[in-house]
Amino acid sequence: MRSPVPGLSASEGDKVSDSTPLLQDAPQAEAAPVCCSARYNLAVLAFFGFFVLYALRVNLSVALVDMVDSNTTLADNRTSKECAEHSTSNKVLRTSTGKRYQWDAETQGWILGSFFYGYIITQIPGGYVASKVGGKLLLGFGILGTAVFTLFTPIAADLGVGALIMLRALEGLGEGVTFPAMHAMWSAWAPPLERSKLLSISYAGAQLGTVISLPLSGIICFYMNWTYVFYLFGIVGIIWFVLWIWLVSETPETHKTISHQEKEYILSSLKNQNGILSAVPYFGCWLCMIMSGQAADHLRAKWNFSTICVRRVFSLIGMIGPAVFLVAAGFIGCDYSLAVAFLTISTTLGGFCSSGFSINHLDIAPSYAGILLGITNTFATIPGMVGPVIAKSLTPEETGTKKAGEEQY
Repeated sequence: MRSPVPGLSASEGDKVSDSTPLLQDAPQAEAAPVCCSARYNLAVLAFFGFFVLYALRVNLSVALVDMVDSNTTLADNRTSKECAEHSTSNKVLRTSTGKRYQWDAETQGWILGSFFYGYIITQIPGGYVASKVGGKLLLGFGILGTAVFTLFTPIAADLGVGALIMLRALEGLGEGVTFPAMHAMWSAWAPPLERSKLLSISYAGAQLGTVISLPLSGIICFYMNWTYVFYLFGIVGIIWFVLWIWLVSETPETHKTISHQEKEYILSSLKNQNGILSAVPYFGCWLCMIMSGQAADHLRAKWNFSTICVRRVFSLIGMIGPAVFLVAAGFIGCDYSLAVAFLTISTTLGGFCSSGFSINHLDIAPSYAGILLGITNTFATIPGMVGPVIAKSLTPEETGTKKAGEEQY
C-alpha cells in the first residue's frame, strides 16, 4: 500500500491521512504526546476554573435557605390540604448562628434571578473583547471578579435586598465573559482533531462544580453558618486565579515551558485550516438569504402565490437541499475540491430558510413574534448541544476520510 504522504511508510501515512488538509501540499507536524502537554494542562486548569465558576453561581441557592427567617415563609413551606400527612412544617433543625433576614418568597426569587441580569449583558461583548485581546486575562478576571464579589455577599445582605441584588448582577457580569473567553483561547490552542476532547474536559468542570457545591454548601450551612459558604468558595476562586495567571499563556508561542514538538504541532495544525475556504459556505448563505428574500416577496406580490405556499416551498428547499448535499459530502472520499463545493452548496441552500420558517413567526402572530422566536430558538439550540456528542459516537476511532483514503491507496 502506497503512503499518501511522501517520506512516510504505508502505516504512518494512514495515521496522518485523517488530518490531511484541503491543501494537500501543506506541511504536517507530528502529533505531540498528550501526557504533561501544555494544551492538556490548560484543559485541566480550565476544568477547575469552570468548577469554581459554577460553584460560585449556585451556592446562593442553598445558602439562601439558611439566610431567611423560617417564620417568614412558614406558610409557603406547607403543602396543600389534599396531602394532610405531608402538610407539616418543613423547618429544619440546624446549628447555624448566621444572621437571618425577613425576605418573603417573591424577594428570594428576585435575589436568585438577579445573577442573570448581568450574565446576559456580557455574553456578546465578552466574545468581541476576547477576539481582540485574547481570553486568558478576560477569563481570569471574570472568575476573579465573581470570587471577590462572592466574598462580599454577607456584607451586601446586611446592607439590604437592593445591595445583594446588585452584587449578584455584578457577579453575572463577570461570569458572562467566561465561555466566550475560553472559546477564544481554544481557537489558539486546540488542534482540530483534539477540539472535542479538550473542550469537553474544560467545560465538564461546570457540571461537576454544580454537583459538588450544592451538597457541600448544605453541609457548611449546617455545621458552621451560611457566611462560610461564600468565604470558602470565594477564597478558592482567588487561589485558582493565581494559578491561572502563573501557569497559563495566551498562545503556544508565548508559553515558557511548552515543548518545541507540541508548539509546532499546534501551530501547524491550526495554520493548515484554510480560513478563506471555511468562509466560502457562509458567504454563499449570505447571498442566498438576500436573494431568497427578494424572490419570496416577488412571488407573493407579482405572481400571487399564497404566503403559506411560499413559506412551505422555501422551507422545503432550505431543509432538504442542505441535507442532500451534506450527506453526499460523506461519500466523496478524498476529493477535497468536491467536498468544499458540496458543503458550500449545502450551507448556501440553507439561506432559503430565512424566507421560510424563520419569518413564519411574523406571519402567524406579529405582536408576539419576539417571544415566539425566543421559544423556538431555545429548542433550536438542542441540536448544537447533542450534535457533537452524536458525531463523536458515530466516529469512535476513525473518520470517513481516513477509511476512504485507505481504500484509495
